[in-house]
Amino acid sequence: MVKYIYQYNNWPHFTWNEQEIQVILGKVRHLQGKLLGQMSALGFSLKEEAILSTLTLDVLKSSEIEGEKLNYEQVRSSIARRLGIDYAGMIHSDRDVEGVVEMMLDATQNYNHPLDEDRLFGWHAALFPTGRSGMHKIETACYRNGEMQIVSGAMGKEKIHYQAPSPAQVKDEMDAFIDWFNNATKIDIVLKAAIAHFWFIIIHPFDDGNGRIARALSDLLLARSDDNSQRFYSLSSQILVERKVYYEILQKVQYSKGDITDWLNWFLNCLYRALEATEETMKNVLHKAEFWDKHKETVLNGRQRLMLNKLLDGFNGKLKSSKWAKISNCSADTALRDIKDLIEKGILKKEELGGRSTNYELIDF
Repeated sequence: MVKYIYQYNNWPHFTWNEQEIQVILGKVRHLQGKLLGQMSALGFSLKEEAILSTLTLDVLKSSEIEGEKLNYEQVRSSIARRLGIDYAGMIHSDRDVEGVVEMMLDATQNYNHPLDEDRLFGWHAALFPTGRSGMHKIETACYRNGEMQIVSGAMGKEKIHYQAPSPAQVKDEMDAFIDWFNNATKIDIVLKAAIAHFWFIIIHPFDDGNGRIARALSDLLLARSDDNSQRFYSLSSQILVERKVYYEILQKVQYSKGDITDWLNWFLNCLYRALEATEETMKNVLHKAEFWDKHKETVLNGRQRLMLNKLLDGFNGKLKSSKWAKISNCSADTALRDIKDLIEKGILKKEELGGRSTNYELIDF
C-alpha cells in the first residue's frame, strides 16, 4: 500500500540533497540582494508605486491559482488605503477583497511577529468573511473537523489525489509546525519558506484556503529573509505561471519517505524566476513614474487620471470613447471631451490603423 509522507515514522523530519540545493539557493540570495539594492536607490514615490504594484499582483495571483478572480482596482485601492498611499481613482472594495488583503498585509508588514493559532485563525476568518466558500458553508477560524481529500473528476468517477491527516491529528500536527516556524533558527530563511509551504499543505488544516495561507506563510518568511516589509517581487505570480508543475511536484513529493529535494529545487527555481520577472515589472513602474513626473504640472481631471493609470498599467484591448465612458462612469460626450483634451495636451493620439471605430493610445514619451 502506498503511504503518504506523514505516515512514515520519521515524519516530520525532512531531508534533502544539500549540494543540489545550495547552488540555486545561492543564486536566489544573490538576486534578492541585487534587487533590494536597486530598490533602495529609488525615490519615495517610485518605491511606493513598486510596493503597491507588487502587493496587488501577489493578492490577485494567489487567489487566481485557486480559480478565484478578484477585481484589480478593488485590490489595489484596498492595499493603498491600508498602507496610507494616495492615488487617483481609488474605489470601494468588497469584503472578500478586504479579507485577502488584510491577510497578505499582516503576513508581509508584520513579518517579525510570531506565528500562533490565533493569527492563523484570523487569516482564515478574513479569507471567508461570509463563512462560505462559493456555495458551501465552511467552518472558519478553526481547524477542520472533517476528513480532507483532494479530489478531481465527475461524480462517481472521482480520483483521489491526496488524503490529508485525520482531523484528530490536525491540532498536534499544527502545534509541531508552529513551534518549528517560530523556533527553527539554524536553517536559511528562504529554505524555511519552501519547507513551511510544503509542510502546511501536507497538514491541510482548514476546510478551505490552505493554498492561499501556505503562500502567505512563504511571503512572511521571504519578507523576514529580506528583513524588509517592502515587497518588490511576487512568488504567487510565478507559481500561477507554473501552476501545473506546482501541483505535479506537490503530488509527487507527498509520497516521499521524507526526502523533499525535488520540492525545494522546484520552489527555489520558481522563486528565482519570480525575482527575474520583477526586473521587468520594475521597468514598467519606472516608466509610469516618469510619465507622472513629466505631467506633474498638467491639469487633469479624476477621470483622465484613472484612465491614464489604466493605460500605463497595460490596458487590455482597444481604448474607445465608449469604453472610456463606461469605465469612468460618464456620458459619451464627456468621454470624448476628456479624450480630445488629452490629444491637445500631447498625451493621447488616434491609433493609426483606424478602421470603422476610432481607437486611442498613449503617445510614446
